[in-house]
Amino acid sequence: MSAFLDISYITKTYGAKSGPVTVVREFNLRVNRGEFIALIGHSGCGKSTVLSMVAGLQAPTTGAIILDGKEVTDAGPDRGVVFQSPCLLPWRTAYENVALGVDQVFFTSSRADRRAIVEYYLSVVGLADSMHKRPAELSQGMRQRVGIARAFALSPKMLLLDEPFGMLDSLTRFELQGVLLDLWQRDRTTALMVTHDVDEALFLADRVVMMTNGPEAGVGEILEVDFPRPRDRGTLLEDPHFYELRENLIGFLNERSHRKPVAGPPPSLVAAGYA
Repeated sequence: MSAFLDISYITKTYGAKSGPVTVVREFNLRVNRGEFIALIGHSGCGKSTVLSMVAGLQAPTTGAIILDGKEVTDAGPDRGVVFQSPCLLPWRTAYENVALGVDQVFFTSSRADRRAIVEYYLSVVGLADSMHKRPAELSQGMRQRVGIARAFALSPKMLLLDEPFGMLDSLTRFELQGVLLDLWQRDRTTALMVTHDVDEALFLADRVVMMTNGPEAGVGEILEVDFPRPRDRGTLLEDPHFYELRENLIGFLNERSHRKPVAGPPPSLVAAGYA
């Protein structure tokens, strides 16, 4: 069975005055349809670079990214992206920010249907009474809710999240993690999320991909998170297995993340021109 997302030994090298710098080397990962994957590692290890390449915002120097049978060559509405900062247009209301993408993706639908999509997702994320406010009138957490609604409203094949809760206080972060998980569980959109937060990764993900330190970072280890869904934070915190997995992640980050992964794609990828 082929993977829904196949990241085949991608390398990203940037030019610099002192010479080429390879941030990620031969990163290899297969993601099944409907999986929620968390990507974790120290700052500078290339997590966001990998996410950006899957989003089509950057091209890998070598290697290939295949999403649902098609190679990723540029950005597109089939990937909903939520950044750490929601990047809303300040002169548009929350409703108008979400509607901008919905109108482009669902241009063949009636105006009433498109309005219903926008209102539905803004209501689900808790902004039913604030959807006609501009970003300056919203808190940081409310702006991020708009960003989450905007991503889901496009009905993307894949959801890409780049530390979406990194700028929020703990209480708001916990609340929005729950909002994200509730939305994701409705249709199990395949998701890839970058995070620094070990507890967040264990609460949200099916697997946690641990990256080695940069430069030339790659996949170090992959941890299966086998808690049943739907998940409850309180129940998880009472489960000894949660702390076993937590110690595994922290142990990797503290002790093993400096080790480089085994390099070298298989000959079949070389022959296919992916390396």
